[in-house]
Amino acid sequence: MRQNPSLALDDPDEVKRLIRENPWTSMISHTSAGELVASHYPVILDEDAEGIVLLSHVGRPDEALHELGRHELLVIIQGPHGYISPGWYDGPADAPTPAVPTWNFVTAHLHGTPELLSDEENLRVLDRLVDHFEERMPEPRRLNGTPASSAYAARIVGGTVGFRLRVSRLSAKSKLSQNKPAETVARILAELDGDGPYASPALAAEMRRVHDPVPPVTDAPLGAEPSGPQGHDR
Repeated sequence: MRQNPSLALDDPDEVKRLIRENPWTSMISHTSAGELVASHYPVILDEDAEGIVLLSHVGRPDEALHELGRHELLVIIQGPHGYISPGWYDGPADAPTPAVPTWNFVTAHLHGTPELLSDEENLRVLDRLVDHFEERMPEPRRLNGTPASSAYAARIVGGTVGFRLRVSRLSAKSKLSQNKPAETVARILAELDGDGPYASPALAAEMRRVHDPVPPVTDAPLGAEPSGPQGHDR
């Protein structure tokens, strides 16, 4: 991925947030036969591990196609993204500012060599994976919610191969109109929050994270004047 230092997403906590909120990934391997193999699976974070560690699984025979565990795997996280029309930029309709459309996005490329899990650990990871997504449901269906469900999961686990991937290097990018003035950003946000063909509230929310960040909490002495308008440093 072509990187621009001004658009780099360097904060590990922000990369973890991106993974949590966008768990459906593309997994890409370059095999010993010189082929590119791609699959798509959900991932979760190992929240107890240091650094960025992914937990997931593939269905057989994808583990053989990827030669899983034998070489580096690329996992692509795709956050909110969308088309940005030049009509949302500055200038009246009869004399618009020259501009071209673009695409705003947030994405991360994560690299590491997978560690294959035993059937027992794979079953525990699948249990965590199901719990992670079922938590939002009004009546969560747990993998081990009933004896019958547990028995069924134990039978089918052999059809999957679980893995743990410790991210050894990453490249993450947040391209969200950082080069535009505040007035233009406001217009883009209004369009993304609207009901037009390219509306995207999720992308608007990502843009607000970089254009209107929450100010840091400081231990200023009582009675001290805040810096900047309304206490915000801009």
